[in-house]
Amino acid sequence: MELLSTLGTFIPNYKCDTHNNLVAAIGGPSESVVRHMATILSTYKIPQVMYASAPIQNDRTQAVFFHQMFPNGAHHYMGILQLLLHFRWMWIGVIYLDDDNGENFVHNVLPMFSQRNICFEFIERFPSITFSSEVAEMMLEGLEIFNVAMRSSANVFIMHGETQTMTIIRTLQRFSVFEDMPVKTKVWVMTAQMEFTSLACQRGWDIHFIHGAISLSVPSKKLQGFQEFIRMRNPTLENEDHFLRDFWENVFACSFPESMIDKNVGQICTGEEKWESLPKSVFEMSLISHSHSIYNAVYAVAYALNALDQHKSKPSTMGDRERQKLLSQKPLQLHLLLRSVSFNSSAGEKVAFNQNGELIAGFDIINWVTFPNQSFLRVKVGELEPGAPHNMLTIHEEAIIWPSRFNQMVPLSVCNPPCRAGYNRMKKEGKPFCCYYCIPCPEGKISNQTDVDECFQCSEDHYPNNGQDSCLPKGISFLSYEEPLGITLAIFALSFSFITALVLGSFVKHQNTPIVKANNRSLSYVLLVSLFLCFLCALLFLGRPEKVICLIRHTAFGLIFSMAVSCVLAKTITVILAFMATKPGSRKRKWLGRRLASSIVISCSLIQATICTLWLATFPPFPDFDMHAVTREIIVECNEGSGTMFYCVLGFMGFLAVVCFAVAFLARKLPDSFHETKSIFFSMLIFCSVWMTFVPAHLSAKGKHVVAVEIFSILASSAGLLGCIFLPKCYILVLRPDLNKREHLRKRKK
Repeated sequence: MELLSTLGTFIPNYKCDTHNNLVAAIGGPSESVVRHMATILSTYKIPQVMYASAPIQNDRTQAVFFHQMFPNGAHHYMGILQLLLHFRWMWIGVIYLDDDNGENFVHNVLPMFSQRNICFEFIERFPSITFSSEVAEMMLEGLEIFNVAMRSSANVFIMHGETQTMTIIRTLQRFSVFEDMPVKTKVWVMTAQMEFTSLACQRGWDIHFIHGAISLSVPSKKLQGFQEFIRMRNPTLENEDHFLRDFWENVFACSFPESMIDKNVGQICTGEEKWESLPKSVFEMSLISHSHSIYNAVYAVAYALNALDQHKSKPSTMGDRERQKLLSQKPLQLHLLLRSVSFNSSAGEKVAFNQNGELIAGFDIINWVTFPNQSFLRVKVGELEPGAPHNMLTIHEEAIIWPSRFNQMVPLSVCNPPCRAGYNRMKKEGKPFCCYYCIPCPEGKISNQTDVDECFQCSEDHYPNNGQDSCLPKGISFLSYEEPLGITLAIFALSFSFITALVLGSFVKHQNTPIVKANNRSLSYVLLVSLFLCFLCALLFLGRPEKVICLIRHTAFGLIFSMAVSCVLAKTITVILAFMATKPGSRKRKWLGRRLASSIVISCSLIQATICTLWLATFPPFPDFDMHAVTREIIVECNEGSGTMFYCVLGFMGFLAVVCFAVAFLARKLPDSFHETKSIFFSMLIFCSVWMTFVPAHLSAKGKHVVAVEIFSILASSAGLLGCIFLPKCYILVLRPDLNKREHLRKRKK
């Protein structure tokens, strides 16, 4: 208000001296001070140049007259966000000052942080001091907030405040020691508005708590001649500079004699004290960020005034009245010129404003390093370029000094350690989204990165490793002759086929003996040949499936087994008819003979051959790769082509076996010299049992074991027929030829 009055006369809104007009004001760093100044200065159209971020303005008229020696606020917050993302600090605490900018930060900026998967353990507000009587209450509330921060599991805090905020933090840190509160080392991430400030009583207080802190700062360069200028300041020689005398007494903790009531108390200021003797926590010899902004602000106004004077000095024909009107509009003209001002400072940096009156500049990333003597360094460790795509952040991690607790490792600040590869995240109920459990990937899935929400499947030709963090190529698998199981099954198949050949040779050799003739010699030969082929058929299931093998594997199996079962059925029916035809006058004698047996075998075989032909003509089997049956292998198999036709072949063969078993069951008690009916019954019992157990075994087996089950069923069922029907007869042929006589046969019949 005094600036808006006549010099030396405090009468607001009254000016009688046109030679002393206020044309601009430089304000800051408190946003509340700037806001209150704007309420009055905007009325007079006087531009205000701030060396801090702009306050929240609801009145657009006031905002027009703001000029900031501070870059765009959105870039500022984006820089903090990128800093957190760069170091992967996803679990943080937030402390902010109780002002409009702090509220805007919490309500408008922090949600943007949450969208980038950053969550907050706490968001606390420092109370503001309105009256001196509220200091004690503010301290108690502040200590509670400080206690919450120190007990939190987050290692990184964002401190959103202004210059005086550092004074508050130092006070709380000091008093927390007396309150027996835990004081843990944390990484403070501070906004560019904050600077290091101290009260006189804080001169000897520890500052180690900010060691390793990271802050953003408006870029500033070393100003030539500034330190020499500071050394020349002397309060005894500059009597009109009362500020310097007060400041001198504060920083050097002394008093000038004329200001002392008692001349014998305290240290006397001589005016010869050296600035270099002061620790940086009391006074810094270099220009800090805010001071540098003030320096540039003064020059920005000076350049604008110079441009205005040059404009007015141009020849003009206007009269005194028009000139007086132009002079009255000087603040408005200066405002327009400030927006367009652009110059290079003495430090070699370009100063210019954008259309919103904001400084066109980026930010420096500063690392705070403290020392035991209460001094500290601001070390530039990176920079933020708002003009670059996505606000390009450059960080020199090797130059950063972290708090000693972290052993010079990048601090980890997460709700829980990240899930390693092979695990995925599962949210903890009632906790923020970045708090989660780490659970192993489900079987068959992997995660090859840390902290993934979902595991994924490997490609069909790969499988997860034991750690489920990578995919390995699957091996090709089939039942080969080289492996022990394949060798064992092949030996059994060849051995049984050799035994069958020996039995056939014995029957041919003794073809005229009673036992061979009594058992329908022709059917026995056909059955033995079928069993011989059945054993050899098992070899088709060994080795890598090829196109030809797949075409004949199941069809040959179906045909040969149907022929074998039909021979057994024909033998059984022949035996039954033989006993039924012994009655006098029986008409069933005409059915006896080779014709009936041949008809049964041929008709059954033709039906099965027809089914196989239709199968091969419509949906023939083909070699295929099963990627999913076994986790770590690709199974090379014969695809049936048509499951319906495949089960038709098996169904017909099963039908023959059931009919044969039923007929043999009915004929099991018929008298027989060589136990033919009983042998057929037991052989079909074994045959049906094998193939009934084949179904569940086939469905539960995987990979090449499916083929092994098929081979085993073929060998077991064929061996059952061979053993039950022919081995007793071979025993008589080879070992007991005395029983192979007609007299013995007649005796048995009686």
